Amino acid sequence: MRHYDSIKRVMVTGGAGFLGSHLCERLLAEGNDVLCVDNYFTGRRANIAHLLDNPNFEVMRHDVTFPLYVEVDEIYNLACPAAPIHYQYDPVQTTKVSVHGAINVLGLAKRTKAKVFQASTSEVYGDPSVHPQKEDYWGNVNPIGLRSCYDEGKRCAETLFFDYHRQNGVRIKVARIFNTYGPRMHVNDGRVVSNFVVQALRGEDITLYGDGSQTRSFCYCDDLVEGFLRLMASGDEVTGPMNLGNPVEFTIKELAEIVIELVGAKSKLIYKELPSDDPKQRQPDISFAKETLSWEPKITLKEGLVKTIGYFDESLRNE
Repeated sequence: MRHYDSIKRVMVTGGAGFLGSHLCERLLAEGNDVLCVDNYFTGRRANIAHLLDNPNFEVMRHDVTFPLYVEVDEIYNLACPAAPIHYQYDPVQTTKVSVHGAINVLGLAKRTKAKVFQASTSEVYGDPSVHPQKEDYWGNVNPIGLRSCYDEGKRCAETLFFDYHRQNGVRIKVARIFNTYGPRMHVNDGRVVSNFVVQALRGEDITLYGDGSQTRSFCYCDDLVEGFLRLMASGDEVTGPMNLGNPVEFTIKELAEIVIELVGAKSKLIYKELPSDDPKQRQPDISFAKETLSWEPKITLKEGLVKTIGYFDESLRNE
């Protein structure tokens, strides 16, 4: 349902979060009317403070486990804590956010005939037995582990998106996000990039879990947001799920060494036991995104880390 003027009205749930705030920024820059919805469990007002004076930006404090009654043309559903330290804090609520949140945004999309985007995750693949991971891989997920509230919640959300699409004709876009980093990450979110950068900046030793040989593929936030926009703008026949991430693979030890080099720190590497269900490999096959959207990441790990280190350096100075 288009409202009376020609400006597209876009809702971003989780809009005050790390990725949500970058997405709101881009949507405003492209001339959209943006409604940022967030309950501030992990999102922060500081992430969107610079957008508040924009007349096309509106903020609603709301928990997506309750229905929303607004008029929108497009919905980006990013509401869900994504760092293990946050989503394991209240695992029942984490599952509710993924499942009830999906039902509520899909119901809204059905009523308003809005196009709706789901920020899914590479965690739907679990600890993969296929490498790299393609979209047709069904995953290797523990349904009763410490990470299950997030992994299975996101898997169920994908189910709901495709069932609403098949049953009600809702126009859907499902993206599976691989490790992403950049400015506005939480200082204490427990993710590997923020952990390493903060430890190096504080002159502390860097903590590696396991022997550091497990791999991740790191995508800078601006590249990922570009993928979001291209997927949303694609034709209705492109539903996903679609992998969005950087296919260049690094070991965790390599990441630690790069961070130490860029910070100019004297940190040593300290090894601790690997957490339960921690994936040993994570690398996206992005052939589908490249062919369909002409999208692939442009920013190298070192380039992105320099910007991220600058952000954390300033944040720590202001503590």
